[in-house]
Amino acid sequence: MIKLIASDLDGTLLQNGAQQLNPKVFDLIRALKEEDVLFVAASGRQYCNLQRLFAPVKDDIAYVAENGSLCVYKNQILSKGTIDKALGIRIIEAIHNFHHCDCIVSGEKVCYTDSRNQRFLNYMIDEVGNDMEIVDNLATDIKEEFLKIAVCDFDGTKRCEKYLKDIFGSEIKIVTSGNIWVDFIAPGTNKGVALEGLLNHLHIDPKDCISFGDQYNDVEMLQLTGTSYAMSNAAPGIAYYSTYVTDSVEEVLEDITATLIL
Repeated sequence: MIKLIASDLDGTLLQNGAQQLNPKVFDLIRALKEEDVLFVAASGRQYCNLQRLFAPVKDDIAYVAENGSLCVYKNQILSKGTIDKALGIRIIEAIHNFHHCDCIVSGEKVCYTDSRNQRFLNYMIDEVGNDMEIVDNLATDIKEEFLKIAVCDFDGTKRCEKYLKDIFGSEIKIVTSGNIWVDFIAPGTNKGVALEGLLNHLHIDPKDCISFGDQYNDVEMLQLTGTSYAMSNAAPGIAYYSTYVTDSVEEVLEDITATLIL
């Protein structure tokens, strides 16, 4: 019996660089709720951004944000993961030394950057729609905990991913998140860990859950749920961790709701 459905956003529910959800997603979430199935937005995006994306149904769903560093249900923070500040500062300095990327550090309500790359700032603020704070120095000007550090490379992730893994791969998990992002995951957390905490809170068995994803920051979530779907255009190897492959989350949700109603 299906009780919960969790989906990644970028590259999964949001295809081809889209920054707005298909409106029929909201109708599907409402239909699932009528059948007592909870929808979970599970993303590397910040919580405030996810709430705006799902505005018509924002109070009807749960959130796994910042790649699992923040799990929120009914406005209650169920779990929060953080990156050690000393390690975070070393990561930021290494990113700056690479001279080819832009960096953000995620806090609970805003993400911070010291980038002055106007293309990046326009993308983050105008296209992605993040709540941003521009600081002089990421290493010294952020007073709250580091939930996530992410690196954007508009030319693709291959070069910066290798560079960063060579330096920090033994200290912290580093994953691709979409086609232009490399993310540092807070130790002890990921989308799967955060989702498992939510399931425990709600007394739901993972076998009664479905998940969707397309990147290596989705692997633990795909492995946790009883049924999982990798996108047909997912990163190489992701399908290995899933039960099925699909071209469209919406089509699968339509089939599920039709079956539930019957």
